[in-house]
Amino acid sequence: MQRALHPVNARLDDHLPTDHKLSQVYRVGAGLTGVLLVVFGILGLVDRIGFFDTGGDTVLALNTNGALSVLSICIGGLLIAGMVIGGTFASTLNIVLGVLFIASGFVNLALLDTGLNFLAFRIQNVLFSFVVGVMLMWFGMYGRVGSALPHDNPYWRARHPEQAAREDRARLAQGRLARPDTV
Repeated sequence: MQRALHPVNARLDDHLPTDHKLSQVYRVGAGLTGVLLVVFGILGLVDRIGFFDTGGDTVLALNTNGALSVLSICIGGLLIAGMVIGGTFASTLNIVLGVLFIASGFVNLALLDTGLNFLAFRIQNVLFSFVVGVMLMWFGMYGRVGSALPHDNPYWRARHPEQAAREDRARLAQGRLARPDTV
C-alpha cells in the first residue's frame, strides 16, 4: 500500500541539490516568462484601460484590460519568486502554471465573442496563452521527464533507486580494481 501511495522513494525536493545545473534552466524559464508578463501587465495599467473593459485596447499586440493586466502582474510576480527560489520549486511552478496557461487558452477560446469574456481575450491572446503554457511546461520538465535521462540525473536516480545503488556499487568496485593498493 505504501508503494502505491508513494511510488518514488523521495519527495520532489529531496533529490535535486540546490546548486544543480538543472535549476538554472528552471530559473531562466520562470524569470523570462515572469518579466514578460509583468511588463505586459504594467503597460496595460499605464494605458488606464477600464478594469473589465472589453474594447479593443492592445498592448504588445495582445488585447488587454485592467483585470488581465493585474492578473498578468500577479502571475509574473509568482514566476519571478519561483526564479528566486529555484530548484524543484521553480520546476514544479513552471509545470503547474504551464498547464494552467493551456487550460486558460481553451477556456478563453470557448468564451470568445460572448458576454463572459471579462478578460477581453482575442484569438491572439489565446495563441499567446498556448505558447506560454507549452514554453513553461518545457522549462519545467526539462531534465525531469523523459525516456532517455542520463543515469546521473537526480530525477532518474530517485525513480530507480535499486538500479542506481547497483551502478554505484559497480562503479565503486571498478574503482577499487583500478587501484588495488586502496582496500
